[in-house]
Amino acid sequence: MQGGAHHTARKLMENGEIKPTILAMPSDGLWGDGSGYITHHAKRFDEWIVHDVPLAIRENIPQARQSSSLAIGGLSMGGYGALMLGARFPEKFCAISGHSSITRLEQMQLFVGEPWEDLKDQEGFDDVIEAMKTNRSKLPAIRFDCGTSDELIEPNRILHQELTELKIHHTYEEFAGGHEWPYWQKHVVKTLRFFDRDGH
Repeated sequence: MQGGAHHTARKLMENGEIKPTILAMPSDGLWGDGSGYITHHAKRFDEWIVHDVPLAIRENIPQARQSSSLAIGGLSMGGYGALMLGARFPEKFCAISGHSSITRLEQMQLFVGEPWEDLKDQEGFDDVIEAMKTNRSKLPAIRFDCGTSDELIEPNRILHQELTELKIHHTYEEFAGGHEWPYWQKHVVKTLRFFDRDGH
């Protein structure tokens, strides 16, 4: 909510810059300082995002249909969730976008109080690049960005380099700014336009 994605989306729709869009911003389950959107501690946080949230949207919003395209995006830990879940479940999504994303599970220790080892994914993927390599032939459209003053800038550059070496098509951008709300508030428009352009 602090990122103002819903306000930005409404303005873009009102101005005719993007097509009508349903924007869902679910919690990750409020486990500790954050779940990482993966399976751990006998809880399926990934299932909540990938399966339960779309089902709840279709059940409660008449305009949402089984055939409606789904895209997934997020920032920081949510960026990790978007990149990881989009790569693990490529058949579910038409586009992925991340801002200031964690790219490897061990980077969670920068932001959460719990030992990051406790979040080890039962599905066998801790790093975004491993999930993307596994499903490289069927990945949806991918974009991500990071601020040049962000503590995650080098991990994002490494992910960009790894994807480039693997010839996995993606868009990566860098902008001035850090790991902070003003950066995300400014650049969330890029995600919304990307989803509108490449997510259909």
